[in-house]
Amino acid sequence: MRKLLSLPLLFILSALLSIGITADEGMYPLSEIGKLNLKAKGLKIDVKEIYNPEGVSLVQAICEVGMGGGGGTGEFVSADGLILTNHHIAFPAVAAASTPEKDYLKNGFTAFTREMEIPAKNYTCQITESYRDVTSDVMSVVKDGMQPSARATAIRAKMNEIARAEEGKQKNVSCEVAEMFPGRSYVLFTSRSILDVRLVYVPPLGVGNFGGENDNWMWPRHTGDFSFLRAYVAPDGSTAAYSQDNVPFTPKRHIKVATKGVKEGDFVMILGYPGRTYRHKTSHFLRLQESVQLPAVSRRFDWMISTMEQMGEGDRALQIKFADEIKSYANVTKNYKGKLQGMRRLALVSKKVEEERQLQAFIEADPNRREKYGTVISEIGRVYEQQQEYALQEFAFAMLGRNKIIGTAMALLTGAEAKDRKPEVVERAKAGLAARFDDMHLGAEEAFLARSILDVAALPRDQRFLQSISVPSEGSARERETAVLATVRDAMSRSAFAKKETMVGLADLTREALVAANDPVIALALEYRTAMEKIRERQRAREGELNRLEGALLDAKMLWRSTQFIPDANSTLRFTYGYVRGYAPADATRHSPLSTLRGIAEKQTGEEPFDAPVQLIDLYNTRSYDKSFEDKALGEVPVAMLYNMDTTGGNSGSPVLNAYGELVGVNFDRTFEATINDYQWSESYSRSIGADIRYILFVAKYIGKADFLLKELGVRY
Repeated sequence: MRKLLSLPLLFILSALLSIGITADEGMYPLSEIGKLNLKAKGLKIDVKEIYNPEGVSLVQAICEVGMGGGGGTGEFVSADGLILTNHHIAFPAVAAASTPEKDYLKNGFTAFTREMEIPAKNYTCQITESYRDVTSDVMSVVKDGMQPSARATAIRAKMNEIARAEEGKQKNVSCEVAEMFPGRSYVLFTSRSILDVRLVYVPPLGVGNFGGENDNWMWPRHTGDFSFLRAYVAPDGSTAAYSQDNVPFTPKRHIKVATKGVKEGDFVMILGYPGRTYRHKTSHFLRLQESVQLPAVSRRFDWMISTMEQMGEGDRALQIKFADEIKSYANVTKNYKGKLQGMRRLALVSKKVEEERQLQAFIEADPNRREKYGTVISEIGRVYEQQQEYALQEFAFAMLGRNKIIGTAMALLTGAEAKDRKPEVVERAKAGLAARFDDMHLGAEEAFLARSILDVAALPRDQRFLQSISVPSEGSARERETAVLATVRDAMSRSAFAKKETMVGLADLTREALVAANDPVIALALEYRTAMEKIRERQRAREGELNRLEGALLDAKMLWRSTQFIPDANSTLRFTYGYVRGYAPADATRHSPLSTLRGIAEKQTGEEPFDAPVQLIDLYNTRSYDKSFEDKALGEVPVAMLYNMDTTGGNSGSPVLNAYGELVGVNFDRTFEATINDYQWSESYSRSIGADIRYILFVAKYIGKADFLLKELGVRY
């Protein structure tokens, strides 16, 4: 792992290496774009071309795509609903469509005709159509003297009420009220939902995941992290589930490709759906992240990855089944380790403590401020002290809830308790349960369940809540783990959950009948539910307290700084801009911002994760390709690029646009140093990584033989 520079040296190097204009920190809401003076920063088009609330703009070309609509960002690149996004966003759909005989995951997939396009299982596409401030409506439910738990419950209920009411007014839309600032600002987003998404072109694993976890979050990168999907709707344009009668969706706007690419210093911008950032949180939050949450998740996911890899040795079908989970867990754990390293080396907690000390001094200097905000920081600290006390319990039960066996049992209980028990509803539930069973590997889930039970057993006695499965109090850690796993497997052998047919048959039972069946999995799920009711009540009280206190803290900070703040990212559509730019991550090290095909040939070993297609290496060695793909200054085909934009998770798949609003790349990662972006952004070390559009087109043409795609994109080579 590369070392971070000290902050003073980073700032000095940044000044020396700066090309002139710098980027600004900020994942800006759409309403803020017009206030940024982007012309002075390098934008060459009217700002209304980016976002125009009264007309069509680039915003209409952006979508959120993935399983259930989540996952990442995509962009429409043709009038026929063609979506460009990341290979790792399409990965779950490719894995689901793959078999050892048709290994699209390893070999890639090309649909040479529309009829050959494969449904992306459980994928949806969401397109933001409008948004409006609903703060006054949401906050109308908050009354003086409310208990914290009641406050949090009332706010959440009102947010859901507003969203559901809006959905009832329109067809084919989904609505969400997003909290922009805790207790201060709420916005209703309305999105068009598309339910039929299909795979069009996916490069081989040796392109789309070249370098694997070795290169993940690192630079230089040589990963062709891109895929093409297509959105479909009913012939009348309405949203519809997959049908052969469906037709390609026509977006209001699609993005033009710029084949000339980029060079260092070029202005670039992104529209996308960044996940969560925590830049307005206190030192208490950061301390909890550093001491408990990030290490606990990293350790658990490392263990789960190792368990699945061992189970899949020599079994390609099982490797395919585990592929998406392993990739997802590996991505998270490396990200968290990068965050931990950055937090410690930059001493973020200490810096935040000092900031709060200065803020408190500002508050104390004025009697009115002291009366209004004097205890806010210390009160927040007390809330987090309680959370610290229960952090391991909440982690243990969260992991227990992630278990697919327990999750399926919870779904069964919910269905059994539903008021609507019509035959067609039960049949849909059975289909869902069958899909859940097919999705899980019982051996792995049994091992994960046993580990969660051991975690619960290690908690203080008053935090355990579970009695269904006994845990030995003596013996080594390995002996206790073996004993609990044996107990879990014995319980599963006596459960209807051991076979798909018997598990699905439980959907016919009422709640009373389920309980009377004395199934050990149902018994454990009932205990888990009771435990979570207690835990969630505590969490709601904490949420209500923080909602009030963090809102007040934000008011105090804006008074102190005499400025308005940009809200933390929250999976809603945002804008960010910056410049193609290298950086210096370590002493005597300067990274240029473009990697090339030469780097793939240098890294190639012929074995995963450095196993590029032979055709790709041959193309490099023989140079038997159209030289228009090359960067003129480098004399090589560019692969990936660096830029100093402010991005985070969820920005995966976002279009990297040039000053004219044209597509020059697809965002897919950050550097290891920039994993800390969630807590703090810096011009010096925050760098994001995108696949260069020239490489995307190169691979589509020469590896995928997908000239039809280039034609649809309006590209000629």
